[in-house]
Amino acid sequence: MVMTCSLMIYAALEHRIRQSLRQKDLSFPDMKNKSSQNPTARWVFLCFSGIHELSVGDETPLIINLQPPQQTILEALGKRYLGIYS
Repeated sequence: MVMTCSLMIYAALEHRIRQSLRQKDLSFPDMKNKSSQNPTARWVFLCFSGIHELSVGDETPLIINLQPPQQTILEALGKRYLGIYS
């Protein structure tokens, strides 16, 4: 049951990313570094692996190593996701 729920969430996220990229006319580089509007969720997850949160004391945490392709996905997903990563 857990695996089924996980796959449903995975597929829903992939669908949402692809749909948003098409609607906003954005593209994301695929594994061969070609522009694509149909990235797999696995590829998007791998591209987000180098992002870190830097916290110093009570100050607001900073997101470091955010690259333009990752910014494209965040723009496609909307303000809520941009707020988390800004």
